[in-house]
Amino acid sequence: MSGGARPLQGLLCYLLLLTSAHGNPGDGRGIWHKFAGLPYPEDDLFLYDTFPPGFLWSVGTAAYQVEGGWRQNGKGPSVWDDFTHEQGLPSGDVASDSLNSLYRDTEALRTLGVSHYRFSLSWARLFPNGTASSLSPAGVGYYRGLLRRLRELGVQPVVTLYHWDLPQALQELHGGWPNDTLVDIFTDYAHFCFRTFGAEVKYWITMDNPYVVAWHGYATGMLPPGVRGGRQLGYRAAHNLIKAHAAVWHLYNDLFRSSQGGRVSLALGSHWIKPQNLTEQEIKACQKSLDFVLGWFAKPIFIDGDYPQSMKNNLSSLLPAFTEEEKRSIKGTADFFALSFGPVLSFSLLDSEMKFKQLESISLRQVLCWIRAEYNSPEIFIVENSWFVSGNTQTEDAKYMYYLKQFIMETLKAIKYDKVNVIGYTVWSLMDGFEWHRGYNIRRGLYYVDFTKHSKKLQPKSSALFYQKLIEKNGFPPLPEIQPMNGTFPCHFAWGTVAYSIQIDTTLSQFNDPNIYVWDFNVSKKLIKVGVISQRRKPHCADFASIRRQIALLQEMHVNHFHFSLTWSWILPLGNLTLINHTMLHYYQCFVSELARVNITPVVALWQPTTLNQGLPLTLFKHGAWENFETVKAFVDYAKLCFQHLGSHVGVWITLNEPYMRNITYTSGHNLLKAHALAWHLYDKEFRKAQRGKISIALQADWVEPACPFSHNDKEATKRILEFDIGWLAEPIFGNGDYPRVMREWLSQRNSFDLYNFYLPYFSDDERKLIQGSFDFFALSHYTTTLVYWEKEDVSKYDHYYGVQPINDITWLFSPKRMAVVPWGLRKVLNWVKSKYGKIPVYILANGIDDGQNLIQDKLRVYYIENYINEALKAYYLDDVNLRGYFAYSFTDKMDPRYGLYSYVANQYEPKPSLRHYRKIIDRNGFPGCQALGKADPIRESSASWWVNFLEK
Repeated sequence: MSGGARPLQGLLCYLLLLTSAHGNPGDGRGIWHKFAGLPYPEDDLFLYDTFPPGFLWSVGTAAYQVEGGWRQNGKGPSVWDDFTHEQGLPSGDVASDSLNSLYRDTEALRTLGVSHYRFSLSWARLFPNGTASSLSPAGVGYYRGLLRRLRELGVQPVVTLYHWDLPQALQELHGGWPNDTLVDIFTDYAHFCFRTFGAEVKYWITMDNPYVVAWHGYATGMLPPGVRGGRQLGYRAAHNLIKAHAAVWHLYNDLFRSSQGGRVSLALGSHWIKPQNLTEQEIKACQKSLDFVLGWFAKPIFIDGDYPQSMKNNLSSLLPAFTEEEKRSIKGTADFFALSFGPVLSFSLLDSEMKFKQLESISLRQVLCWIRAEYNSPEIFIVENSWFVSGNTQTEDAKYMYYLKQFIMETLKAIKYDKVNVIGYTVWSLMDGFEWHRGYNIRRGLYYVDFTKHSKKLQPKSSALFYQKLIEKNGFPPLPEIQPMNGTFPCHFAWGTVAYSIQIDTTLSQFNDPNIYVWDFNVSKKLIKVGVISQRRKPHCADFASIRRQIALLQEMHVNHFHFSLTWSWILPLGNLTLINHTMLHYYQCFVSELARVNITPVVALWQPTTLNQGLPLTLFKHGAWENFETVKAFVDYAKLCFQHLGSHVGVWITLNEPYMRNITYTSGHNLLKAHALAWHLYDKEFRKAQRGKISIALQADWVEPACPFSHNDKEATKRILEFDIGWLAEPIFGNGDYPRVMREWLSQRNSFDLYNFYLPYFSDDERKLIQGSFDFFALSHYTTTLVYWEKEDVSKYDHYYGVQPINDITWLFSPKRMAVVPWGLRKVLNWVKSKYGKIPVYILANGIDDGQNLIQDKLRVYYIENYINEALKAYYLDDVNLRGYFAYSFTDKMDPRYGLYSYVANQYEPKPSLRHYRKIIDRNGFPGCQALGKADPIRESSASWWVNFLEK
């Protein structure tokens, strides 16, 4: 099925693109429809697959960014030397000192395992004044030595003749690229390079990103040589750059190709642009935006020797014209399409006038598809790609690594799904260096360079280790862990759903007295009034049409358990036994008895924190809430009342449901643990024998993963956060009766800085005995997985508490509220519980996702439920986790908008596709298939719909 806007039109465009052998200018407009109509969420899933055999894995640098030695061995000044010195800006004078570190750089290449290395020749290092008359033997010797070393390592060079560093002499004598004299001068320079180095080089790039050179070098003056000549001068510079490229291509084709067997192209930079609305007018604006940037150079070279028609229509006399002879000479002067995509152009050097009021994005896959459609399906070599991180980042560059993962995965999808002929990929760059107009404020290298030190040692970053592993595997091969498995859960497995509070549905009620449903939690007088009324009148269960309706919906789901929370203030408006709301208590009695009557086990939580008064009666909230031990006493009285009146029908009790709140204090947590333990012992001693129920606490247990799986610091931070988030309340109950040791050590360390005052209380011996072991099972709620990163670029609220900050793996699937869908995280947290607390019974008491994409056709939730339950099955069979039940969150949208398995529209409940899918799993008790000796047999083929984070393997 297709999803999104105009799915039929998008599908037709997609099929047309796949079947078309050649493209024409303007055909790229179909790309926007195609990507608006791809199936959701299938197309958003990570693709586990490998690249074609012989795929070119490369890394790149540019001479001015890394070489340094700006005056060494007679090198002449370039426009970048002059520009930065004259304006007192950071410069590439020393940069990464590659000129003096040839062995260092090539060892880094060897370690990465790349097949190709893209670097540029410094024109001014070879010809200090820009012409052969000033030839520098030292410059020639440096590049010969580099090529020789690459040959020894088996790394193929990809050599750029001109990467923005025009010799300053050519700018001063001729005015730079607006002067067509430079066409011949550049051709002479290229002739020398082909003759001198060509025997070692199979891939030549004549020039890098001529858009930046022409527009920002000669029109805006934002970059060297800094000429503010306006649009006309910029277009004239581009005109000559195109002619110079074509002349060099013909030079190589005529004199060197037959003997050297190389290929020649130019590196063209592109952005991606998307319409604000999918209208024909805005799609045309997007097409025009790409015409004005990428098409400006690509159409003359790859199509017909002339500029895009949209440029000619809009620019009139500003745009120079090619003669017919020039058009013939320019057309076809590229042996492959060399693409540069990343921050050098996008969001930085792209002129706002060229966006035509549309929206930029960093979607590499769409760019690749557009090139395929627009330029006759060329071979594409991605010769520059990555994003950037802060200049303060050192070796643990998780954000950069995940951008790489995203871009490379998009490249793989373009190859596998869209049939784009991508032959190679280049990470930019090998090492940190001078980042043009940003100086040293950002980093893009796989290797860290400390620019403050004389010795420019290269230190591999997390991204380098990631790229090394990716090259070794030639992509992201499917792993056994991502295969779905067949098997069923044990008999009597608890299948349930959740409503954290019961809806009293006045639209369905047959009550004659409407006051019974007038609840105002902030006005105690009304609560008391309700209490008075409730003491006078006890309705029969038959009066509760809403109960019968909700139970009918539960029966329709085929669940055998239903988890909901009582509302303390509804039962005890004043928080204590001086005023009991018998009407509400009787309502709950009716509800649990009706559930039991139809064989649905009530799973009842005594307290659930809410934003309103923390879920407490107003009086208790005003008097310190859980900070006050009187609340603990009141909770025990409240629990006893509930056990007495409801316990005969309740099979499972939860004392405190997800008690952890981000702003909870350690004193509150201390009292919560006491409240739980006292209630547990009360039930155990006075009610268990007669009622035969089970009782425990339910904790939220989302998984936390190190952002850099290669980082010791991130791994330690992950362990710490799990202890703070789960172990804080779990360890005293399920473990040794005290808080986790790592919590005490960490808080003690933070307090020693005199910046914080975190006091973690101590239990007395009697309190430890009371709390330790006060459980019948481990109940957890699990929704998502978070990555944590210790090497901070920015201050975040997470940092103050834990010393880390959360980040996203941008390749993950996300809900509309940006919740990550990471099924394997559930299996990991189940294993964490087992490793910490042994093989105790475990219930997944809540697991669900918001889905605002399609409230009725909730495809994301269908995917979520299937995959999370399958991971639970793996934990049960493969990891021997004592899993007893699974509860899907939540029951209806009315109870929690966007999370419900039933939609609620116009006073009607309608089952969503996710409910029907969940019911099917319940009816089959899992995923039936071949089994042997109690172990499931993962017989289904691996696919993109079952995935696990590549990095953690």
